[in-house]
Amino acid sequence: MNKTILRLMPGIWLVSGFSFYTPSSATEGYLVPRTEWDQPDLQGVWNFSSNVPMERPENFGEREFLSEEEIAEVLASQFATNDDNTEQVPLPAGEVGKTYDDFWNEQTARDNSFRTSLIVYPRNGRVPQLKDGVAVQFGTRGVEKTAERPARHLARGIGIDGPEDRGLSERCLVGFNAGPPFTPSVYNNNVQIFQSKNTVAIMTEMIHEARIVPLYDSADNLGSLHDDVRLYSGDSRGYWDGDTLVVVTKNFNSLTASFGGLAANLGLPGNSYNKILTEKFSRVGPSTIDYEFTIDDPATYTDKFTGIIPIAKISGLLYEYACHEGNYAMLYMLRGARVQEADASYTSE
Repeated sequence: MNKTILRLMPGIWLVSGFSFYTPSSATEGYLVPRTEWDQPDLQGVWNFSSNVPMERPENFGEREFLSEEEIAEVLASQFATNDDNTEQVPLPAGEVGKTYDDFWNEQTARDNSFRTSLIVYPRNGRVPQLKDGVAVQFGTRGVEKTAERPARHLARGIGIDGPEDRGLSERCLVGFNAGPPFTPSVYNNNVQIFQSKNTVAIMTEMIHEARIVPLYDSADNLGSLHDDVRLYSGDSRGYWDGDTLVVVTKNFNSLTASFGGLAANLGLPGNSYNKILTEKFSRVGPSTIDYEFTIDDPATYTDKFTGIIPIAKISGLLYEYACHEGNYAMLYMLRGARVQEADASYTSE
């Protein structure tokens, strides 16, 4: 398919060449398909890519959607522009921009709601302020050391002394977009959902992480792991609230940042030890789930925050994402760093 990528407004992008889906219009009269256990059927492969920024550009204030005039201007520009003179979506700063072309880019519109940000609460569409004293870890691509271990950064590391200094995604421990919660990025924004009567499995493409979510009768009967049991992806437990699957995740370890959904070149605050994540999956059309997440981390942020991401069903398959299996990248990255250190003539650009 021939994709045309258009800039909507500062920080807002639209990809033409795709059909747009309106959740609100499809919800009216839509009957959610049921499983053999009479539960809403969420099974299949879904894509959570988005061209809407996670945080709202400050010039939009508390405005959640573009105005009708702004949408009309965007659509007029869309049909008047061809591939030769369309402004392209810039790839992220750093090595990614040197490696990938637009073929891999999945920053794609999934509906026509024209949101100004994925975060919808607080009302300014931005991550709340940090609590006093919360540490922020900045990543690096260079030789400088930016923080002490553990490295909580996802796509960048904090140094080059050893594998423990590299980012969690480089070490194939945590996908930079897989979460939880899902945070759209430039590629591999796919997830497959499996269901049985008492369990839902949520398997992300990135790092092929699988969460096995046992189902309970209500929010009051979820139970929890012992507080000493801590996991990278936490402990997820779910229940049905009408036709909405609610998944509550606790027991995160302290080895990841509280929220990794911002741009990879930004600092990542705090750690996830005290975080409680609530996700909601609501099927609103034949090919769309409204995915909502709320992060409550009182040790890191001054308030909760909530995001809404429409995810679209796709006809493709989810293949294994083999990360370090047979991959010599980490070895050669560290070996190259040692060569640079030994070369007295080497100067960092």
